[in-house]
Amino acid sequence: MTRHQQRVNEVFRFFDNRDTELGFRKLLDCAMDTQKMSIYQKAIELTDWREKNPTNIDTLIEKAKSLLDEIASIQVEELSSDNSVLEAKNIKKSYGSNRFSLGPVSVQIRKGQVYGLVGENGNGKTTLLRILAKELSYNDGSLSFNFKDKTTNDFDLRTKLIYIPQRTEKWYGSLKDNLKFVLSNYGINPEENETRTLMMIARLGLWNYKHLKWSELSSGYKMRFELARTLLRQPEILLLDEPLANLDVLAQQVILEDLKAICNSVNNPIALILSSQQLYEVEKISDKVIFLKNGQYKDNHQTSTEEFGDQLIIEIDSSASREELLSLFGALDLHQLKYNGGIYIANFGIETKFSQVLSVLGNVDIEVVYVRNISKSTRRFFVN
Repeated sequence: MTRHQQRVNEVFRFFDNRDTELGFRKLLDCAMDTQKMSIYQKAIELTDWREKNPTNIDTLIEKAKSLLDEIASIQVEELSSDNSVLEAKNIKKSYGSNRFSLGPVSVQIRKGQVYGLVGENGNGKTTLLRILAKELSYNDGSLSFNFKDKTTNDFDLRTKLIYIPQRTEKWYGSLKDNLKFVLSNYGINPEENETRTLMMIARLGLWNYKHLKWSELSSGYKMRFELARTLLRQPEILLLDEPLANLDVLAQQVILEDLKAICNSVNNPIALILSSQQLYEVEKISDKVIFLKNGQYKDNHQTSTEEFGDQLIIEIDSSASREELLSLFGALDLHQLKYNGGIYIANFGIETKFSQVLSVLGNVDIEVVYVRNISKSTRRFFVN
């Protein structure tokens, strides 16, 4: 079974379970993979119908499945994402003696993958993004790109490699007109321009906002507009600096899932690197999480043995006192228990199972707000 067929079957299951919100977004992903304007137009018509009939779920499911049947019959070219599209080797950046320095950083970036970039403020996240985007020079190391079509000038590079800063520039006119202007620069004929623009508006949840101006959009929808404008250019690498900064928790989850799905496109995969303070949300969708502290690089794929030993590391938010927790964990191989800003960090020997810790906490009458295994999470770098 091809990846395209797998994605289509997944969407069928969403509609079978009446998960129409997520299912509809993934339906649009499958439609975009076909690169057929006739399918785009049907998806656009269905989007418009859905917005006008928000409570008619049964008919939406029927219409969506009909379109999915048509999408499933189309043969889609599937592009491999095995090769690195960006490779950084021992990148170093210094701002002078006794000032901040970044690196060395070595990383390989592949299309179809999401890379989270986390760390406390002032530890080099934006600096690294700007270096990878070729907006900032570096002192040592090497940076190379391997795009599908070889770049011959700076314009070609900026088409394939796009960086969106946390604060974007103001634009003028309606959202839709601005998006159409992007495609007009690539010589797209007017009819296809209209179709591709409306399709991207639909995919990024901007349908009811397409005629608004910049001043009429919230900061969250301004970010969605920037993403739409960028994705129309079909980049191969997308670098986002704090895209979640002005979004509520639900909106953060939705935009991250959307970004993951778009980057996993069958015939237009994108390599995505995004910086964020929202560690857990980013870890959920990232294939690799890069952690920067004082400019030094670590990631969640690196073994923690050297720094932490072979340990089970648990984060606990509980009303229990230290003494109560020490007593509870007495029968387990507890190495240390630290209290870190309202949160307990418990380090156990590697023979201790997470299920054992959960069992101990569940069998006593104490309040546990949450408990999380952070043994493989970059969170362990923050709390230790």
